Amino acid sequence: MENVTRTLIASLNSSLVEEIIIRGWIYRLRVLARTTFIILKDCSGEIQCVADSDALREISLKLDEPVEVRGKVRADSRARKGFEVEVLQISLLNRVTHLLPFNSATDLGDISIDTILNYRPLSLRNDSIGDIFRIQAAILHYFRQFLRERNFTEIVTSKIVSGGTEGGTNVFEIKYFERSAYLAQSPQFYKEQAVAGLERVFETGHVYRAEPHASSRHLTEYYSLDIELGFIDSLEEVIQLERELLNFIFERLNQDYAPIVEKYRSNPLPLMLHIPTWEFDQCLEKLKHYFGRTDLIDDLDPEAERQLCELAESETGISAVFVLGFPLTGRPFYTQPRGEQGASQSFDLLFEGIEITTGGQRIHKRSDLEQALYNRNIDPLPFEHHLQMFEIGMPPHGGLAIGLERLTSRILHLANVRQATLYPRDRYRISP
Repeated sequence: MENVTRTLIASLNSSLVEEIIIRGWIYRLRVLARTTFIILKDCSGEIQCVADSDALREISLKLDEPVEVRGKVRADSRARKGFEVEVLQISLLNRVTHLLPFNSATDLGDISIDTILNYRPLSLRNDSIGDIFRIQAAILHYFRQFLRERNFTEIVTSKIVSGGTEGGTNVFEIKYFERSAYLAQSPQFYKEQAVAGLERVFETGHVYRAEPHASSRHLTEYYSLDIELGFIDSLEEVIQLERELLNFIFERLNQDYAPIVEKYRSNPLPLMLHIPTWEFDQCLEKLKHYFGRTDLIDDLDPEAERQLCELAESETGISAVFVLGFPLTGRPFYTQPRGEQGASQSFDLLFEGIEITTGGQRIHKRSDLEQALYNRNIDPLPFEHHLQMFEIGMPPHGGLAIGLERLTSRILHLANVRQATLYPRDRYRISP
């Protein structure tokens, strides 16, 4: 057995005749008088192993303990795969040393989210949790694939910055040697500057918002999927890019991860190429007409987002809508104006009741940026380095940012964004 190396469970097949070594956690365990059935699970799948009960009495196995099995594959029509592993020797790799609040095979429906988060590694062995992050990993993969095929370059930017991207509000201050610095609210300035050099860029990374929310949809640290592209003609060009991007991701998830998607959704993910665009003022009129809403002025609240998605679904069959032309006063200073009535060249994408994307066309001339800062009583001096980058040939540009956790939550119909966050950071949670 000296030359035998570990085999992943997914690589096993009924034609194997030599001894094999597999390793994994005990997912299920059934001990009978003469025979013990062990369902062993690793990162690739699970397999039934059969052992002599007398040979295992001294080792006293428990659920979720990691073991190594030396054995032989044998055909058995009663096994789910049509074969199983006959255990020749089993070695315990580590003990479970205290009573677990749940096991990897437990139905977690009645387990609190705090308990699940406190035992995050254990919960990941449970498919109902692990599959969330398999889908999330797939979203990231397809996001990168789509953009790389369209001449976008992935960039990596600093998360320690000297000031706030949006004027210095809602930032986390940190001690940086003899002075203060801040955690980045977004990579906005960096990706705009990258457009001046690479034209089409994207980044995936954490961003930080010091907003005192305590809701099912907000995090203080979340993972942002950022895109910026140059030489655009209009805001609609950015919107069309996102239609195509999400359509690609959703089609691939429906195709490659159908068994998982079907567990969380009654219907496949929708086609996104024909998501409608509604002007902000048009949305206010719809909300007034259909729901009697007269309380909204310059933004949408969560209830309005749900209501607009309901209307979009009734009109188009898709619970999604791009809302564009938000009032300029409620958008970042670098947002391009839209017309002469105080609207902005910006949009939100609402998907199945919640905003998952914010995007827009940016101001690309230094003089206009400076004026936008003055209009908000913001001193341009702290932004001088950024403003200088608009003197070296900055093209018309725009972009967007998608919250990965929110997108994952909507794809899988999760009630709380923390369910789609490996280790959530919010107003009250900073560990584990």
